[in-house]
Amino acid sequence: MHLQMSEVSKVYRGGVYAVRDLTLRVGTGVLGLLGSNGAGKSSLMRILATVTKPTGGRVLWDGVDIVAEPDRLRRVLGYLPQDFGVYPHLTAPEFLAYLAAVKGLSPRPARARIDELLDLVNLTDVRRRPLGKFSGGMRQRVGIAQALLNDPRLLIVDEPTVGLDPEERMRFGNLLVELAADRVVILSTHIVSDVEAVADRIAVMAGGQLRRLDTAEQLLREMAGSVWETLVASADLPGFRERHLTSRAVHTPDGVRVRVLDNAVPAAGAVPVEPELEDAYLWVVRGQDREAATVEGGTV
Repeated sequence: MHLQMSEVSKVYRGGVYAVRDLTLRVGTGVLGLLGSNGAGKSSLMRILATVTKPTGGRVLWDGVDIVAEPDRLRRVLGYLPQDFGVYPHLTAPEFLAYLAAVKGLSPRPARARIDELLDLVNLTDVRRRPLGKFSGGMRQRVGIAQALLNDPRLLIVDEPTVGLDPEERMRFGNLLVELAADRVVILSTHIVSDVEAVADRIAVMAGGQLRRLDTAEQLLREMAGSVWETLVASADLPGFRERHLTSRAVHTPDGVRVRVLDNAVPAAGAVPVEPELEDAYLWVVRGQDREAATVEGGTV
């Protein structure tokens, strides 16, 4: 059971690349697709969910081309898009029953599955309330439930924790880990902490390209000795940021405590600190671009 992407590209009007020559193989477990807004994640997710077709390249599900035979994948697909919408006058059970019928599920098994999922996403107590009166986080939980209606073999969730409180995010992360034991799960997000605890591998996207594919442990290992903290005067902070790649800055009574990513000691008095996944992500996305721009600018 695997999903294979080979040189996948998506080009929009005007020759704008949303995804460029992306090659990636995803097997059982959780793949965390990490990137900022505009990195191309949602465009790639729509391709994998057969919502749109790639401009170039191929996507195979267990060896079957999903463009040529999309129904082979759709039968085993669960998909939560980033812009998930609901019918405001329906209750959660009514809305899920409608979607179950669209997916071709029989009414009686569907009702039992809906009850199970409402309990799973903690919505049983509000099952009679119209969706129009749900909070954003509650609607997102309905979206998670609909993605699981057909007990999918491939689960794609695009920014699934938007609107969820910390407890709900933790609950959803635990659910993903359980589901990934015997299926392929792709979690697309710009929130580093969402993938840190659940993903077997992390794929970093930027500018429509795959910049890195590795485990969190390996990304952190490679950052060892390249993360520093130093104190900078508030007035000097803008200039310091122009010269150095910084991941975090905290104002203190003595100045601004800055977290710096650099292979060498960035400033007098800087002390090495343990790397975090946010440091590694920023280094992959911006560190390479910064080095390339510096070389092109002739300052190295």
